[in-house]
Amino acid sequence: MTRLINVTLTSALLLTASQAYAQTSSIAVDDVHSKPTIELDQQQDVQILLDLGWDSKYISEGRNNLENGGIYWGMAAIEYDNINLYTKVGRGDTDAYTEWNFGLEYGLAISNNLEATIGYQRVEIYADERESDNELFADITYTKFNWLIPSLAYTYSTEAGGYFIEASLHSNWQLTDTLVITPYVTQAFDFQYATEDHNGPNHFQFGIEAQWQLNDTLAISGHISHTIAQQDIKQELATDNLDETFAGIHFSFNF
Repeated sequence: MTRLINVTLTSALLLTASQAYAQTSSIAVDDVHSKPTIELDQQQDVQILLDLGWDSKYISEGRNNLENGGIYWGMAAIEYDNINLYTKVGRGDTDAYTEWNFGLEYGLAISNNLEATIGYQRVEIYADERESDNELFADITYTKFNWLIPSLAYTYSTEAGGYFIEASLHSNWQLTDTLVITPYVTQAFDFQYATEDHNGPNHFQFGIEAQWQLNDTLAISGHISHTIAQQDIKQELATDNLDETFAGIHFSFNF
């Protein structure tokens, strides 16, 4: 399968990164299997996140999934007592492509500096070929040092009968009270998730993300990213120009 299972939302997809305000959430667009996550405001029992975004290409598992153009994303998530319920829709801006994701996620603190999430996601795709999938996912993040945050994400597909692993490093730099810049790198490994004929390194990805916190409710985030195809993609596609560069922007509303 060569599609974005999370977004990011872009992802999509979302990993919780450092924010200008602790009660708001941001988007990490590089980790394509990370799921919508809301950072709790301890004074609120329930939080709601709405996100609207666009990516210049639909990149997942290091592959471009649309022949033409990019993709629009919309997502709504609600969190209560560390349980996140979300739905997300992506629609091609040029190609006839629509994808729905419905998921449930539980977040837990293993220790003061170690956070984890586990969850389930249903995927429905409407394009030239109709597709659907069930996914189980988990990720773990070490948060002691804001300037270097390692994370590990795992996704298992029941349709493919395989799994995908991403190891990432993020470095958050708060330039002002409202602006955070985050360079990152991600190494991905495929084990019969995207292809059946090869197991091992899939792609390497790096880029830079930025978030501008307009107020307690609204944030604007963007990214520019580049992927480098590795053995899994090269064996599957066997063509030149397999590396991809793409960018995106998101508007997030947190209540």
